[in-house]
Amino acid sequence: MNSLVNLLKQSDIFYQFTPTQLELVANLCREETYQAGEIIFEENSDSKELYVIAQGEVEIVLSPGLISAPDADTAQKETTIAVLRRGQSFGEVALVDEGLRSATARAAQKDTRLLVIPRDKLIMLCETYPQLGYRLMTNLAADLAMKIRNTDLRIREHLLYQPQRKEQ
Repeated sequence: MNSLVNLLKQSDIFYQFTPTQLELVANLCREETYQAGEIIFEENSDSKELYVIAQGEVEIVLSPGLISAPDADTAQKETTIAVLRRGQSFGEVALVDEGLRSATARAAQKDTRLLVIPRDKLIMLCETYPQLGYRLMTNLAADLAMKIRNTDLRIREHLLYQPQRKEQ
């Protein structure tokens, strides 16, 4: 249990949690291990868990084929949009709603170890301990805001520095 608490303490989403709060969250965790290339969850699958990386790396991958009809001229491979490392979390949108996953998560290294936290149990914990819930949701908002800003910068960079097509 102590090792789980130490791992959670290193995660931004549990920033400023008290030792007791970290222990409460650690009691909800289960550990899972994945090998390089193994899928953790698929894009457009149900969203019911939060993940914290205890060891290894996780790639967040988009499949363009899910958005547009594939054809021979525009066939694209899946695109890795982020590589996450120890202490980082993913799947946090599952805490806000139980919608569909917006990307695929795949282990990038051998023996990638994850802490898996079920949404329903974590939400119940937040309702039982409002200070814990407030801190978690504040940290979640900060984490998602940073991800939105980074995505916005990447989109701007792509749009502004993409060679302009000549109109005919």
